[in-house]
Amino acid sequence: MGFSNHKELSDFFIRLGVTQSFYKMLAENDNSKQQLYLGGSFDVLQQLPFGEITVYPDNKEPNYKAPMDFYWINDSLNYEKAPNTQLILYPKYPEVRLSGFLKGCPTAPSKDMQPIPKEQRSTNNSKDGRVLILGITPERKVFGYLAPKHSSLSKDIENSLYNVIPLNERKVLNEFPLETNNIADKHALIIKLRELVNKDWTPSVRMYPDGIIRPYTAPNGGGYTMEANFGIIPNGDAEPDYKGWELKAYSKTTLTLMTPEPDKGLYHDVGAKEFAIKYGHIVSDNERYFTGPFVVNKPCKISDLRMVLNGFNETTGKLENISGGIMLIDTNNEPVAIWSFSGLLKHWCNKHQHACYMRYDSKKENENIFYKYKPIVHLGEGTEFPLFLQAMSKGLVRYDPAIKVIYDERGNSKGKARSQFRITVNNLTNLYYSFKKIDIFNNDF
Repeated sequence: MGFSNHKELSDFFIRLGVTQSFYKMLAENDNSKQQLYLGGSFDVLQQLPFGEITVYPDNKEPNYKAPMDFYWINDSLNYEKAPNTQLILYPKYPEVRLSGFLKGCPTAPSKDMQPIPKEQRSTNNSKDGRVLILGITPERKVFGYLAPKHSSLSKDIENSLYNVIPLNERKVLNEFPLETNNIADKHALIIKLRELVNKDWTPSVRMYPDGIIRPYTAPNGGGYTMEANFGIIPNGDAEPDYKGWELKAYSKTTLTLMTPEPDKGLYHDVGAKEFAIKYGHIVSDNERYFTGPFVVNKPCKISDLRMVLNGFNETTGKLENISGGIMLIDTNNEPVAIWSFSGLLKHWCNKHQHACYMRYDSKKENENIFYKYKPIVHLGEGTEFPLFLQAMSKGLVRYDPAIKVIYDERGNSKGKARSQFRITVNNLTNLYYSFKKIDIFNNDF
């Protein structure tokens, strides 16, 4: 049976709940032995969902691996999970490949994924007529279908989709058209932003886990109020906030990019409170704080700790030590707090591929706080984790913690963790391949 053209496959994807899809023109070295080449950078990590990133102890040099919830569709329109599918990330090059995609899956196109005998290969390893199409659901499932060489579907995709793309705009993974594609929906984002701006002065609120919006009286409600108006419950998920867009509200020149806690080192082992007691400073009889800011390779004025990037080459902009991370080190050069690259990589790629930065003013009347959101916003699109690390190495991104320990009259202590990576608005352009300032009431966006 199969599919005779890309419209038929698109309709089937939509019935499966797919909301985003890509295709790749396969080459001779795209097979089960050499793995499937997905890109010569980590850009592809913004296109495909994946699981927890772990260190892969290769014989020559360690790399990253990340599982993928992947399903093969066959010509009978049946599909089954390929349980061993994973992404392999090679930071040395850098390069991303898909591996383990045939084993244990009856519907996998095993015959068409076998290596081509050496004597039958062309000299330039060009595309060979096969096309891989990947469909992604909001639940982060990936459905794969292989259009064989000389099939009507592969010819249709090449002639109707691939050949109409200008040579300088062709990618390893090109967008496969779906009528219901709503990922990173810029039009829907702009409509919601306009609604928020049109409200003029908006009372400070927050949407709570029960889905109910209630007044919020703390002074940091600008972001919560924006999220509530988008129907978002604040959470620590490493996923974009609204239709593929990460939302950031700010009132001054500096804003918070992300707030991950260290996943290794003393900080992780003992917790934020004990860490602040050991390395923080006293501000009153009943308060102790651990603050910064920390800038890479520069001493902190109020702490004996120093921040370094272990495993990142600041000159080449590449990850060289896969097991490294962002570290706070003590006077003996021992790491006491570590944000592993593997943990931050997934967080950054998932949330910041499309980001919207919106400014607001605030005022207080009696005990109530109100916010007024500005129609000029910044949209950042396209990023890679090394861009974030490069910005850190230049001192553009800093670690600015605000960890607080409060003691009661009996001497009991209570801590509050608050790890923040912050940047000025003017430096945001260093994090994205496209960074634009737009007026949301100007239709030319």
